[in-house]
Amino acid sequence: MKPPSQGNATGFVPPPYPHDRLDDLRAVAAAVDGGVIDCSIGTPVDPMPDAVLRALSDAAPGSTGYPFTIGSPAYREAAAAWIGRRFDVGVTAAEVMACIGTKELVAGLPRLLSLRDPSRDTVLYPGVSYPTYAMGAQLAGLRAAPVPVDSEWRLDLAAVDPDDAGRALLLWLNDPSNPTGVTATPDEMQASVAWAHDHGAIVASDECYAEFTYDASGAAAEPVTALHAATDDVLVVHSLSKRSNMAGLRAGFMAGDSELVTYLGEVRKHGGMMVPAPVQAAAAAALADDDHVEVQRERYAARRARLLPALEAWGLVHDGGPSTFYLWLRNAGGDEDGWSVAARLAQTGALVAPGDLYGPAGSQHVRLAMSITDEQVETTVKRLEGAR
Repeated sequence: MKPPSQGNATGFVPPPYPHDRLDDLRAVAAAVDGGVIDCSIGTPVDPMPDAVLRALSDAAPGSTGYPFTIGSPAYREAAAAWIGRRFDVGVTAAEVMACIGTKELVAGLPRLLSLRDPSRDTVLYPGVSYPTYAMGAQLAGLRAAPVPVDSEWRLDLAAVDPDDAGRALLLWLNDPSNPTGVTATPDEMQASVAWAHDHGAIVASDECYAEFTYDASGAAAEPVTALHAATDDVLVVHSLSKRSNMAGLRAGFMAGDSELVTYLGEVRKHGGMMVPAPVQAAAAAALADDDHVEVQRERYAARRARLLPALEAWGLVHDGGPSTFYLWLRNAGGDEDGWSVAARLAQTGALVAPGDLYGPAGSQHVRLAMSITDEQVETTVKRLEGAR
């Protein structure tokens, strides 16, 4: 009989998944009359476009064989065409690679790049950001080094430790930012890419929320992309999850430096990391249609306009940027930590994510995702008004 496994005490022990830490708050919110309204994760709730559903259905019968690991020609061409329309920058289909959503790519990219260049061992990422940037470094056995952010949540690359800069394999950018909603200016993006190049690091720019770029008035604004700064040693990451409400289908792509895209595609072939063929067809259909994105963009703008005054009257202010569908909230007096704010909101039935899940600098904040239905928005507003 095989003896029971005796875990290696010095091996990797996964930390609690960030949102699993909200179970107690979820129970409080669920006890409110009418139940919990989950604003903690950012799961899309609005419908997928009809064209996506048709493409998904039409492609299923012909999907008896293995799909393209790097992405079907139709998917890659649609992605390249969308980048050209949305960002006014030329990318060829050969410079695009499919991925299974983007979370798996974010988590796995450091490992694949470290195999290519084992001389560098550090991954730099925004000090307040998506936790998977740091986890991807840890899963690769690399050093995860947060880049400090300033009082406006912008990267302060001048504050990076010189040793970290010299050992950097990868610099993650995220514009617009999750969780803060801040977007780099074109000059700031140019400077970040130039800094990475000066230090011999690859740039991975997570631009998954680019379609939800707004100006201070709440109007749609032009997004930024790292590809405007350079293509050499630059990779941009995009997803259909939020743009087209396809989170459950897991479709994303990476584009940029042709040598890196080719390398990553070849490695991923060996790993069998394939987006299902019907999903690739659905993603191509989604990328070919911009009208449904405009509708979704307007939905989030309307939800923001409805929720912000109610939250402000309740004593919370958003001090992030105007983009994405997240609100980055703190107590107006600045004298309360994020877990306390989240606990008070849970008593109204709203479940939000405490800011320290995204880095210690976010400890006084909470992130509220506006990916809730219009009916849930109205219920949240009424609950907040009743709790004042």
